[in-house]
Amino acid sequence: MNVAFASTDKIHIDEHFGRAEEFMIWKVGPDTASFNGIVQVSTSGADEADRIESRCAGLADCALVYVAEIGGPAAARLVAKKIHPIKSKTKAPISDTIEQLQEVLRGSPPPWLRKALLKDVGV
Repeated sequence: MNVAFASTDKIHIDEHFGRAEEFMIWKVGPDTASFNGIVQVSTSGADEADRIESRCAGLADCALVYVAEIGGPAAARLVAKKIHPIKSKTKAPISDTIEQLQEVLRGSPPPWLRKALLKDVGV
């Protein structure tokens, strides 16, 4: 599944969803993970709803997005598009977060994560 990370330094999850200009995209499975590129998102728009929508559109192929912070309206918009936002409680390294996600995927993922996995296979 594709997973997005909001990062200012491309190493840590340290950016607010609403301020992010780009997201690091990783393809993550239970046993493999590979960097899939950077998605640039538009930071312009007539109002906040337009800016949120442009970020959501840029992440349409992602099942999860890790952020440092996210507002309620943006989180709701992501969830409506079947993209699950996850707030990182610390300035966690992306590599550590991927390893933790893989451990969960190898075990018994919670129902919301199983649904996110299904998004990747087009179900």
